[in-house]
Amino acid sequence: MGVDLHLELDPAFGRRSGLERALRQAIRTGRLAAQTRLPSTRALAAELNIARGTVSAAYDQLIAEGYLSARTGSGTVVTGRPEIRAPAKRPVSEAPPPRYDLRPGSPDVSAFPTAAWLRATRRALDHAPAAAYDYGDPRGRIELRTALAEYLGRARGVLTTPEQIVITSGYVHALALLADVIGGVAPATIAMEDPGLSFHRDVVRHARARVVALPVDERGARTDLLSTAAFSDVRAVVVTPAHQYPTGVTLHPQRRHAVAEWTGARDGLVIEDDYDGEFRYDRQPVGALQGMAPDHVAYVGTTSKTLGPALRLGWMVLPERLIEPVTEAKRHTVMHTETIGQLTLADLIASHAYERHIRACRLRYRRRRDLLISRLGPRSERRFTVYGIAAGLHVMISLPATGPSEERILTDAADQGLALGDLGSHWHTPGDRPQGLIIGYGTPGEGAYPAALDTMARVLRGL
Repeated sequence: MGVDLHLELDPAFGRRSGLERALRQAIRTGRLAAQTRLPSTRALAAELNIARGTVSAAYDQLIAEGYLSARTGSGTVVTGRPEIRAPAKRPVSEAPPPRYDLRPGSPDVSAFPTAAWLRATRRALDHAPAAAYDYGDPRGRIELRTALAEYLGRARGVLTTPEQIVITSGYVHALALLADVIGGVAPATIAMEDPGLSFHRDVVRHARARVVALPVDERGARTDLLSTAAFSDVRAVVVTPAHQYPTGVTLHPQRRHAVAEWTGARDGLVIEDDYDGEFRYDRQPVGALQGMAPDHVAYVGTTSKTLGPALRLGWMVLPERLIEPVTEAKRHTVMHTETIGQLTLADLIASHAYERHIRACRLRYRRRRDLLISRLGPRSERRFTVYGIAAGLHVMISLPATGPSEERILTDAADQGLALGDLGSHWHTPGDRPQGLIIGYGTPGEGAYPAALDTMARVLRGL
């Protein structure tokens, strides 16, 4: 083909790469339009004073990329600029973060013990065997399971051995595994506290289980109802005995005995969510329910409230009959949990740095709780009742039947840059249910917390 083709090859990229870049750029900019016929490899090689093989290789690469096409007898032509279809942009409706966040669910992550974690990581890596960097036991590293068995027995009253512990990526992971195993082939019926976190109900339903509501009153979950005909098909119950979410009540001793008796009579399973059991302020923490019926309670704990949700480290203490099926379920989903974090947490627990951090956090959160209560004003002047002040990282405020609704208060708070939690979304079914606010005092940093409470106090004066 006796066509002229102006190309400027950059010597910095070599002959072949330089030719590819020059042709690609000419096509992208539109200087070489679609269906433009290019010189033959022999002609272009002679024109540029380079080897024919170099031109052939450059043409082949651009054909593979879709810039050129070649047909026998027709030569090489430009196909046009390849279409690069960007993913369709979806409208982003995320609201900007609030100035003050008093929603429940998170600790003060700015208090993460960075220095202690780094020291523990360094020690853990110094002593880690080479096998630690390979695929591991789905149950988790033996170092962490051993440290947890000692700590949970001493601090939370849990009866366990390292062999009964399975490490998870948090509570939701544990709940999903248990719901899947409980259901087996046939869907199971699981009772869950009402009110309770709706997302946890979704997790159980996603595992093909049926969820029934277990009412909660001032004594905690109504475990005394489990033995009635209405709950005859329930195979498991999920409870938060140390500090119920969201009401904040502690499961009454009679209710603890009732659920223990139910497990024995029905061969049922209790899933105990001990999400913030370490944080009790006015007396010693309540021991785990698992200690009363270790053969029928799956105890679940995490570092989400003590250290931070980002670690994605949790644990299950399982009855003997569930160890193998839960381990197999984990093996076929996530295989095993990340190792370095496990080794670091094991060192943190063994060195007691974990407990020192919890004690420091307990003092900090108690001061926050006290400041929150003081901002709510004298009890005699309140038009609402406060629940759950003895423990945890949140309180619940019940709203009067006459007065602004949850929605109105949340809107007023948002207008002032404040985010609060609502009780309404926690009920199993909507309807004429009691209204309330859930106020978390863990999320804000130390500097922002007083101002957040001042804003909250102004909003609540509207009641």
